[in-house]
Amino acid sequence: VRLVESGGGLVQAGGSLRLSCAATSGAYGMAWFRQGPGKEREFVGIISWNGALTYYADSVRGRFTISKDNAKNTVHLQMDRLNSDDTAVYYCAADGSYRSITPTRRQFDYWGRGTQVTVSS
Repeated sequence: VRLVESGGGLVQAGGSLRLSCAATSGAYGMAWFRQGPGKEREFVGIISWNGALTYYADSVRGRFTISKDNAKNTVHLQMDRLNSDDTAVYYCAADGSYRSITPTRRQFDYWGRGTQVTVSS
């Protein structure tokens, strides 16, 4: 399974962006992570294989929304009310088989190469 992220770019603080991650074949649970300049990679959110269950990091809950389109093997990350702390490379991750999702799970079978999001103040 190969994951390809898209939708990154430059946006002003308070604005919105929608990231997408397309899987080349069926993916189960999928997640978003990010790594800001000089920071370690951090969890953003995760969605179950059927899209029924989601968890978010405290820093993005209420501003970011994850959704999944199984027909297109794609997961989206809608990001609203962006601020400078959201500047990072955003990575998509996916399970290659069914596993239950939890808000603390960090291990995935596949990872994308990332897409840059820059928020200007």
